[in-house]
Amino acid sequence: MRRQLPPLATLRAFEAAARHASFKQAAEELGVTPTAISHQIRLLEETLALRLFDRRTRQVVLTREGRELYPVLRDGFDSFAEALDRVSERRRSVVTLSATTSFTARWLVPRVASFRERYPTVDLSLHASDDPVDFRSGIADAAVRYGRGPYPDLSSTWLMANRFAPVCSARLGLKALDDMRHVTLLHSRWRHPNADTPTWRRWFDAAGVAGVEADAGISFNDDGHAVQAAVAGQGVALLSLVLVADDLASGVLVQPFGPTIDGYDFHLVHPRTPRLEVRMLSEWLLDALSQER
Repeated sequence: MRRQLPPLATLRAFEAAARHASFKQAAEELGVTPTAISHQIRLLEETLALRLFDRRTRQVVLTREGRELYPVLRDGFDSFAEALDRVSERRRSVVTLSATTSFTARWLVPRVASFRERYPTVDLSLHASDDPVDFRSGIADAAVRYGRGPYPDLSSTWLMANRFAPVCSARLGLKALDDMRHVTLLHSRWRHPNADTPTWRRWFDAAGVAGVEADAGISFNDDGHAVQAAVAGQGVALLSLVLVADDLASGVLVQPFGPTIDGYDFHLVHPRTPRLEVRMLSEWLLDALSQER
């Protein structure tokens, strides 16, 4: 059956104006001018051959016919919105982000809720691995890489620099550099160390502290375990300030003194022709980082 209905734009304008009892507020909601709202409602009144509003000084009031029409349109638009939400929920998409196990656990996991709030129809899947992902495998859509680069055949976006410093539990009571001679050093074992790797030896050289066995102490092959040991007061760890930012902010860990030494930067990499969801992911990461700087 063919329905004889007025233009949808006139019905939207009337419903918004009736709900707000204001042409101006209806215009703000719909992103048009009050004049445009007035024009649409005038068109609807002409189409129906009815007066729907009494126009008074700085006020519009529904007529009897307007009061009869408004709840029908209100409920109809509410039903449209609910149906569209249900359809959208069934058309969810997924984007997979790969990162190292420590970056995933220490930085991404505490912040993923904000991605869902921003993009409720996109599911974020986290792939934690210390091995660089091959995008041709389809395992991930994008990856956070920690390193110098370059990243051939990939698009790369700089995310943030990385600095390393001594961190520990406040219970250790460290106050001066000389205290480092009397504490246990906690080490993170690097898979491919080189001269630029942030190690205790590099840190002691930068601090000008001599006579300390820089390789002694307890070693971990996972940064997360080194963090846990530091929190438990087992010693002092040389850790990424990015990965322990939340612990430092809460006071669970402290940075008793400097200096800090450079690590590699973090980059977001992905194939050169990314999906829409990857662009969403990139925007979310950059916005989250800008809020923390």
